[in-house]
Amino acid sequence: MWEGLGSLLLCLLMVSSAPGPPPRRPARELDATPRTTIPYEELSEARHFGGRAHNYSTLLLEEASGRLLVGARGALFSLNAQDIGDGTHREIRWEASPETQSECVRKGRNNQTECFNHVRFLQRLNATHLYACGTHAFQPLCAAIDSEAFTLPRSFEEGKEKCPYDPARGYTGLIIDGGLYTATRYEFRSIPDIRRSRHPRSLRTEESPLHWLNDAEFVFSVLIRESEASTVGDDDKVYYFFTERATEEGSGFSQSRGHRVARVARVCKGDLGGKKILQKKWTSFLKARLACHVPLYETLRSVCSLDGGAWAHTRFYAAFSLAAQWRTLEASAICRYDLSDIQASFSGPYMEYLDGTRRWGRYDGAVPEPRPGSCITDGLRRRGYNSSQDLPSPVLDFVKLHPLMARGVGPARGRPLLLKRNARYTRLVGTPVTVPAGPTYDVLFLGTVDGWIHKAVVLGLGMHIIEEAQAFLEPQPVESLVISAAQHSLYVGAPGGVVQMPLSRCSRYSSCYDCILARDPYCGWDPRGRGCREAAVAPNRTALIQDMERGNRGCEGGADTGPHLPPRNRSVLRGDDVLLPCDQPSNLARASWLLNGSRVLMDGRDGYRVGVDGLLVMDTRPEQSGHYSCYAEENGLRTLLASYGLTVQPILSAPALAPGPPPPSHGAHLSPDVRLLYVLIIAALGGLCLVLASMLLYVVCLRGSGRRRTYSLARGTGRAGGSAVQLQTVSGQCPGDEDEGEEGTDRAGGPEGGGLLIIPGEGTPAPPPPPPAAPRAELSNGVGALPSRLRRMNGNSYVLLQQSENRAPTLPCSFTEELSRILEKRKHTQLVERLDESSV
Repeated sequence: MWEGLGSLLLCLLMVSSAPGPPPRRPARELDATPRTTIPYEELSEARHFGGRAHNYSTLLLEEASGRLLVGARGALFSLNAQDIGDGTHREIRWEASPETQSECVRKGRNNQTECFNHVRFLQRLNATHLYACGTHAFQPLCAAIDSEAFTLPRSFEEGKEKCPYDPARGYTGLIIDGGLYTATRYEFRSIPDIRRSRHPRSLRTEESPLHWLNDAEFVFSVLIRESEASTVGDDDKVYYFFTERATEEGSGFSQSRGHRVARVARVCKGDLGGKKILQKKWTSFLKARLACHVPLYETLRSVCSLDGGAWAHTRFYAAFSLAAQWRTLEASAICRYDLSDIQASFSGPYMEYLDGTRRWGRYDGAVPEPRPGSCITDGLRRRGYNSSQDLPSPVLDFVKLHPLMARGVGPARGRPLLLKRNARYTRLVGTPVTVPAGPTYDVLFLGTVDGWIHKAVVLGLGMHIIEEAQAFLEPQPVESLVISAAQHSLYVGAPGGVVQMPLSRCSRYSSCYDCILARDPYCGWDPRGRGCREAAVAPNRTALIQDMERGNRGCEGGADTGPHLPPRNRSVLRGDDVLLPCDQPSNLARASWLLNGSRVLMDGRDGYRVGVDGLLVMDTRPEQSGHYSCYAEENGLRTLLASYGLTVQPILSAPALAPGPPPPSHGAHLSPDVRLLYVLIIAALGGLCLVLASMLLYVVCLRGSGRRRTYSLARGTGRAGGSAVQLQTVSGQCPGDEDEGEEGTDRAGGPEGGGLLIIPGEGTPAPPPPPPAAPRAELSNGVGALPSRLRRMNGNSYVLLQQSENRAPTLPCSFTEELSRILEKRKHTQLVERLDESSV
């Protein structure tokens, strides 16, 4: 216990002492709930592709040809980017031979996951060919593929310097001007490295006297064309993002040895290595710590870069998983980094490795000239340094021993954009979107470990999650994401296949309020056509209504703010319980109920319970009759969702008996003959009743021995093969049964809500019951809309009427207790002022 307490105090100390921004906002203010939830069944616009292969983890989009290229396990595919599921795809089978697989097994590798050819690299090599690399059962191979013929070549290239052996290792690669820049763990001994191959000057990182990379796992790489419009003749640079084990000392790091931290590194594209020192090694390699929220307790998962119109405005978004050491907590963080901050870190002080402590510490000594790790510029060329091979030995020696920078890179504006609890992001991709009013907003798509996609927009210091969509029916990690502006699509790669989803679904928003509350840069409300339109294709973009910053302005003054809902009638008997359904379309909305337009109904008061399913009126009274309105309150706006007219009818008393003849007086006497006649008549009637009862019992027993009947509750029409007898009752709820219709109309022939259907197990089908007469009002309490099969008996008790030949009768179930428990649970989890998570 003391050890765990000490670790917690130590972590708090590190967080408080870590260098960086001013105090952060509370985590609850950064946590965001997706506004809407779209389950798999509602993704009608999605397209799916899945062949005979597995692990569709490598995607390459070619907008010019309209093709989506996919690298999977043992195969490559060329799909129609407009509709990946149209069946016009082309396929290349690229399997490892049985001999190669057997050798992989002999080396101790898993023949179920590792001893296959996992395609890990797929990019355009030149105008006519693609370049692909695969693990090939721990014997990597690469191939130049004719993109037109889409067939494998007759010969392959050795891939051990270009591709990882292990398909589970982190890997990133780029083809730049014909050269291959890759970063992964190469060779069978799995040593991390950043290499350049297929180039006249092959380069790699240094291994002695110390490793530049310490157990690194690579995540992302990108080329920044910093030579464009450069006034100093600077070189283009390749940036790498990865995690590795840290051995720094100093503020926030003194007790951190062995923890994994995020890094950003860079190399110059024009680097040729050293002449005598650092031969065939990078002379421009520098790396810096990348911090997001909780240093040393965050793992970098994915990075994307967005072009700001010029290379100097490039920005990066990174997804981290937090607190892997705290087994009880799962959370993710999203941080933004500006290129200028990264450049400032590489221009700052260096760290040096201290042999005495075997850790890195800040270097305060002299720094040689030219500055170690710099690219060759026009100023250096004027001084006679035309390439890295002209750099003096002291500079190269310094680079060899000081690759780590002392100043870390913190998130933009000193804080994360998002802290998401109970979610682990595996991939993210982003794109800038310019709205009709002029500003540009960054839209991010984040894939989770269980196959969901979160669509979010960056607003100021935080993020607003517009929606969450279930891309895959079976939970599986999202392994790749690609955006197509031309196809207005997002492509999602996962172990089970590829999914194509639209970037926006503006038609889902039915009112002006709903459209602007979404705060989707792709969507705007058209006041003329009275619909939520795609801003990119709207005829008059400037007339569209949007409010990205606040999300609640623009629908005043005659705009179509919501549907006009006529009231639905409900009629119940006094003392019954009635549920008025009201589904909230937004996870951020709170239900608000008004009685007769003015009285606000509070949860738990005066017999009312307010939940996410609707309003439960318990033990109804005549004074509760009236007009009930359900509103959704969100971001200062109120929208009408449902309207009901409730009538509570009194229970009719039994009619008084009509006065009959007076009873005979005690003084009246019957004659003996009359009394004898009465006795004979009574005896005859009793004997007749006895005979009839015996005959009836015989018939019932005879028919009961021939077949057994099944008694069950049903919500629809009678089943084929049996007749239906309906017992009209008032419906209730008990967990585990089917939903009933919202309106409570019985589809088996009755005008009311649920009913008990007595269905024979065998026999000739009975004719269908006659259609019911039109009811005057909906005589339903609405509780039938809940998943239940309870019926109210004798006023206050609830009995489950369900019986079959295969199980014992169900015990009585309390409707009030069960429904109160469900509504109470859901109220506390979803109807709080600060929602934590959406209900999925």
